[in-house]
Amino acid sequence: MQGLRSCSNDMVQLDLGGPTSASSLSIDDAESAETRIQRLISEHPVIIFSRSSCCMCHVMKKLLASIGVHPTVIELDDDEIAALPSLAAHDSNSDDHHNNPRNSAAPAVFIGGSCIGGLESLVALHLSGHLVPKLVEVGAL
Repeated sequence: MQGLRSCSNDMVQLDLGGPTSASSLSIDDAESAETRIQRLISEHPVIIFSRSSCCMCHVMKKLLASIGVHPTVIELDDDEIAALPSLAAHDSNSDDHHNNPRNSAAPAVFIGGSCIGGLESLVALHLSGHLVPKLVEVGAL
């Protein structure tokens, strides 16, 4: 991946380690991947970090769009996924997860700076009736 590029009509691919062009998702080359991810999480009320062509990410976007929210979606490479703060806890529970980033819990959705988790957690939050109030609270609805 090189910098920032559009992958589809509502998705942006972001290289967290290389040179970039100017855009609304500004990147400072001096920032570490972890710092960039934390900054992006704090700048966007709803953000999904995913892999390319992730079907679970597609379902997450459709669920959020059905209630009127259009999240920022950032596609990460396997080595960049390790920088996600939500995955650190999951990885510490299993050596297999730590050694194979394909087993990690991506995609990960953050609402109001808090990690919600993956698709299963997002659906559970929706079915429990807590998703919409949370989205209203962070100003996404």
